Amino acid sequence: MRGVTHLLDSRPSATASRVALIASALAVLALLLTPLAALGRSFDSSGALLHISGQLLNTGGDLAAPLAQPALLLPLAWATLALFVATIFGAARRERWFWITALLAFLAALAALVVLDRTLADAAANVSHLSLRAGAKRALRNFYGGGGMNMGLFVPLLAGLIAAGAGLSARQVWWERFNRLRGLLVPAAAIALAILVGALIVLVVQPPINSSGHALGLWGGWLSHTDLVYFVYSTLFAPITRLNPLLDSLKLATPLIFTGLSVAFAFRAGLFNIGAPGQLTMGAVAAMLVGVYGPESLGWLLAPLTVIAAGAGGALWGAIPGWLKARFGSSEVINTIMLNYIASGIFIFLIGSNTFPLFGQQRSLPFKAPGDEAQSYELHPGARLPTLLQLLNVGTPDQMKLSLGWLFALAAYLLARLFMRRSGALIPVVLALVVGALTWRVGVAVNIEGSQLNLAFLLALLCAALFGTLMWRTATGYALRAVGLSPKAAEYGGISVAKNTVLAMTLAGMFAGLAGTHYVQGGALDSYRLKGNMPVNVGFDGIAVALMGQSTPLGVVASSALFGTIDTGGVDVSIKMTGLNRDIVTVLKALVVMFIAAGGFLSRRVTDPPAPVLLKAAGATGKAENAPVVPPAQEGAVSASGLPNVARSSEENTREGGK
Repeated sequence: MRGVTHLLDSRPSATASRVALIASALAVLALLLTPLAALGRSFDSSGALLHISGQLLNTGGDLAAPLAQPALLLPLAWATLALFVATIFGAARRERWFWITALLAFLAALAALVVLDRTLADAAANVSHLSLRAGAKRALRNFYGGGGMNMGLFVPLLAGLIAAGAGLSARQVWWERFNRLRGLLVPAAAIALAILVGALIVLVVQPPINSSGHALGLWGGWLSHTDLVYFVYSTLFAPITRLNPLLDSLKLATPLIFTGLSVAFAFRAGLFNIGAPGQLTMGAVAAMLVGVYGPESLGWLLAPLTVIAAGAGGALWGAIPGWLKARFGSSEVINTIMLNYIASGIFIFLIGSNTFPLFGQQRSLPFKAPGDEAQSYELHPGARLPTLLQLLNVGTPDQMKLSLGWLFALAAYLLARLFMRRSGALIPVVLALVVGALTWRVGVAVNIEGSQLNLAFLLALLCAALFGTLMWRTATGYALRAVGLSPKAAEYGGISVAKNTVLAMTLAGMFAGLAGTHYVQGGALDSYRLKGNMPVNVGFDGIAVALMGQSTPLGVVASSALFGTIDTGGVDVSIKMTGLNRDIVTVLKALVVMFIAAGGFLSRRVTDPPAPVLLKAAGATGKAENAPVVPPAQEGAVSASGLPNVARSSEENTREGGK
């Protein structure tokens, strides 16, 4: 009987085949209906667009030199198209081999991209041999440098990976790997939907760029519109491809990590912390008080004391609503919002003026620095946090070289964890420290100036690690999560709900308070002091970061980096586009949060399938309603009750997510 009721179907599931079919169809449409590449682009975003048919659409003015024509680009594009057609055929018939054609399509598109980038780089290098003025040569080099792939290559690259993954999911080992990433479905769907809606907004607000002086026609207008959408999004995400903008993105992401961790930590305990702006403010005030008025004789010891003060200031401001919630049952939402106003009042009181009236007399305050600007005195040199460039520089005063020792140390740690799983965490850490020390002087020359990405970024990553360890590796974290899931059940099990409520809000406030170190100690506002223009609203952005990161430390770090990237890229968009400004970034963030709140419009059967225990209970009663999604590798493994044999439950995913 077992051989009858557990017949394994080695073919991809219907769902996986449908995913591959849709992805491949979108790739074919992108290849046929959108520009393949931009062979060059001017500062105003006009460019020379190449279609797979070989047609060239120039939306700019006259060129000073002929366009670079990649010889192998079009043949590789047609090969990619043919492979996707084969993938569509295989996915429609649920053939076992369609993941191979999908992977080959991805590789063909990747080869086309390499050929394109190499051709444009050679063209830019050959400009120096042309008989042109220095200004014309510089403009032409920038023109070639602005070129690259377009929608016609980007979509096939992404679709090839998706279709190949869908085909590989027929194998049990790949299904289990993909199933562990189930938590990424909602954020990924929310981001995709936000990008689609944002693209419609871009098309409505911003007209296509046409500096040629000629009418584009229907087909040319369509190509220019699709190019506009791709250019806007490629500009928004461009900071990840260049070192200077990447450092700026991480600088903007640093306070978001702190505030995102603050909101996420409270979420895990069943609390809604709206007080991150006030907690950040009080952390910054405490850091200023210790950094300015602490004993300068302590030297470098003043820096850790200032960090501790920032965390303590935020922790105090978080503990107050936590205690009110535990003692009187008052809403932490209302209390944290009100405390934001109180913190703002204290902040303005301290550095807004040198005097204040009291019982008819003017009293002096020692906190505000002389001048009209609302700011404190500068911190002692020992209280300041160094920039990462200062920490990683192993070069000479004339040539900066960034150490690669941290990269070697990270690789050593990951390899040690992979091959020494039973040895615990101590040996990989020691090995990583040894490798990092031995390779610290190995560096790469860079040309970077003025980056204020400071040690607070590493402190934020350390807080993320502390979050994960405390929440999923300790009894205290278990109690906090139990209170968050069901306070009454936790109390019945002997867990103090009041104690853990205060603890959760205190630690959440500590995370937000430490964000003050980025602005006060790290000099993120171009000076090492408390300033009136400190952007405390990043505390509210932490709510969006926590939602997008699914209240996990790794998710918070990733979503903070994403928000920092598009914030940095939004500056370039506002410069290059006449109808768009940085508000497009705010719109995208709002859309992401809205779609995450809607669960990405995904079915609960997909995002959170029931546990096998529930399936057995349903099988005993013979009820198969609302059957969950079947693992592709086991679609044919049906029990006698007619229910699918689900390989992994949401409970197992939750346990693994905390590891």
